[in-house]
Amino acid sequence: MVRILYLGSPSFAVYPLEALVQAGYTICAVVTQPDRPAGRQRTLTAPPVKLAAQRLGLQVLQPPTLRDPAVIEQLAALRPNVGVVAAYGEILRKAVLEIPPLGYLNIHPSLLPLHRGPTPVAGAILAGDTETGMTIMKLDRGMDSGPILAQVIVPLSASARAEALTDELFQLGAKLLLDVLPSYVNGAIELRPQDHSQASVTRLLTKEDGLVDWTLPALVIERRIRAFDPWPGAHTIWRGQNLKLLYAQVDATWSGDECPGTIVSADGPRIATGSGALILNEVQPSGRRSMSGQAWVHGQPGLVGQRLGA
Repeated sequence: MVRILYLGSPSFAVYPLEALVQAGYTICAVVTQPDRPAGRQRTLTAPPVKLAAQRLGLQVLQPPTLRDPAVIEQLAALRPNVGVVAAYGEILRKAVLEIPPLGYLNIHPSLLPLHRGPTPVAGAILAGDTETGMTIMKLDRGMDSGPILAQVIVPLSASARAEALTDELFQLGAKLLLDVLPSYVNGAIELRPQDHSQASVTRLLTKEDGLVDWTLPALVIERRIRAFDPWPGAHTIWRGQNLKLLYAQVDATWSGDECPGTIVSADGPRIATGSGALILNEVQPSGRRSMSGQAWVHGQPGLVGQRLGA
């Protein structure tokens, strides 16, 4: 009987957990992040993986950190054969890595060695990649640098948004995990080392990343709008308040000399950037519901020639 220690936190990490349970694997415990305040009311909220684990009748552990010797001892006492990690939220240290005899399999939503680190889906969109995928790898002490068990490649649409794409990739990852896990446990799968010379690394996004820099090319801004969905979101400043940019498209034919951030046309509307113009298809003014860019323009005549930005 294979005993699995599962580590994950966000909603898309629920797919592999459910798949393992449905396949009949024994989950000796689910480790997830502590409940944290969320929303405008800062209500204490449980991670989606915790809620799923409770629904499935599984033991849940929520240590503040896995560096605590008492936590490490608790995990070791569970006697897992193998660990599975899906966006847990903390790098596993040597003492934790050594607990399962078969180590940990990590479900990573990129074509490693591309886009290692915490934001691989956003990284692929920002880079303008034409394909992405899911990788099942064995964790080592580096950051997403361990050997690969399997990969699946999927086309990356030019309209892909981070949230929906992440969800899609983890559903694929759940299926891929079930495909490779029996062979891995039986020692019948060959691990493939990564080509570290081809590696790229992503970083954790901050709220400040969402503020649009209009001096960038329209193509780059449009990718950021999609890559930063839902966090940190893309926004600009309009008359001292935030204006969220939800959907946009590039007008590469525009070649005026207006300052970046200038509203050059009410049709769209179109905004001058460092290269080309950006058409705002959907926006959300502060304190209001989302609306089409055209509806936003109609509600404020005389916008052409004015500038967005701080």
